[in-house]
Amino acid sequence: MKKIIVISLGGSLIVPEKMNAPFLVQFTKTLKKHYKNYKFVIVCGGGVIARKYIAALREENPRKSQKELNQAGIRATRMNARFMIQFFGKEANDSLPVNMKEVKDNLKKNNVVICGALRYTPNSTSDSTAAKLAHFLKTDFINMTNVAGLYNKDPTKHKNARFIPSISWKEFEKRALKIKFKPGQNFVLDQQAAKVIKKHKIPTYLLGPELQNIQKVLEGKKFKGTLIEG
Repeated sequence: MKKIIVISLGGSLIVPEKMNAPFLVQFTKTLKKHYKNYKFVIVCGGGVIARKYIAALREENPRKSQKELNQAGIRATRMNARFMIQFFGKEANDSLPVNMKEVKDNLKKNNVVICGALRYTPNSTSDSTAAKLAHFLKTDFINMTNVAGLYNKDPTKHKNARFIPSISWKEFEKRALKIKFKPGQNFVLDQQAAKVIKKHKIPTYLLGPELQNIQKVLEGKKFKGTLIEG
């Protein structure tokens, strides 16, 4: 019986400002090496595309509702998911799931199932979709983004930011909820996801783009990243 892992793949890694195709090729190869023991669900973020869509809509009408802005972000996650399906080829699903049951059904015939955000939920990003899927499928949760894990402040803005290798669900939720949600945000894991992993006690790994770390997590070895549990 293969173990299922849910991965939230940040849009900043799929389509950064400057395309990083070698990363995507190596990400694909890294997961394929572990098909013997694992099946994967990859939830794609919207990243820079979502933020550009949202910024343009705000410029067109500053009074656009949060729901309209979020829906633009959801479309970006689904476009990125279709793009990632092409990287995995025949090992992946050939159509996008629109609910959690479809994700589970696709796992019966595919080694990897790729999706974007499944439906609109207030104050959520694709991280929430991934956390809910991890609970639904009773799996661990890996969140991959453009920073190495959790820091006490934004490491892209503060050179003296301190890295946090482990944290409890309760303490992480407290940190996440201090930040006001906004569509297209890029905090390491969104507020709703923080609530889900705490409520359901889901072991969660926050990893950066260095692919040796996801390999180490899958092999049960010491890794550079943040573990949320306990």
